Amino acid sequence: MSGEYRPVPLSFERKSPQEMEALSKQLEADLASRRSVREFSPESFPREWLDCAIAAASTAPSGAHRQPWHFVVVDDPEIKREIRIAAEREEERSYGGRMPEDWLEALRPIGTDESKPYLEIAPYLVILFAETQGVSSAGEKQKNYYVTESVGIAAGLFIGAIHRLGLATLTHTPSPMKFLRDLLQRPVREKPFLLFPVGYPASGCRVPDLKRKELEAVRSFNRDGLPSDSRESQSES
Repeated sequence: MSGEYRPVPLSFERKSPQEMEALSKQLEADLASRRSVREFSPESFPREWLDCAIAAASTAPSGAHRQPWHFVVVDDPEIKREIRIAAEREEERSYGGRMPEDWLEALRPIGTDESKPYLEIAPYLVILFAETQGVSSAGEKQKNYYVTESVGIAAGLFIGAIHRLGLATLTHTPSPMKFLRDLLQRPVREKPFLLFPVGYPASGCRVPDLKRKELEAVRSFNRDGLPSDSRESQSES
């Protein structure tokens, strides 16, 4: 019977505590150097490297293992030009009135505006689509589950893979993004999720002078994250 549960042995190699300690420090230091880049070199690189990053991203867990994502790689200059024109058109509307003042104020330290030249300069654009519906092996429509969560995890793994390859990227989200589905002739069951320019940083590339939150601000153990009055009320109950 198709769809029957058929477990297989887990292939897992347990590392020594010493190896894990070294790896944890290396991982933190490596990913801490990752930055979103908006100034790209036009220098290209083998497309197979992107395939490896996409394959790594596709190891992400997903609802019912439906893997509800599709990556479209664009390197054609004309298509990149069309994407830039359409994206900047939407960004002009956003920066020109669609975004409230508090949003614009939050973006000022990052230095973004409606101009997106990197959409033409980066050698590759990778557009990640979320599949609201899948297609079975028999060609029939099938429901996908936890689509946003699953595609978000795949996006994170893709960003990490690109960084580990020694390349740079940016999560670009022109809103609305329907034009990407139209330009790339994707089926209506797919929804544009993120646009990634991918390449080497330009010589002299600059990034915003931003600080990440300290570990204690993003992590709590047990009930450390509860307000003091909540801890007191629970201890009395």
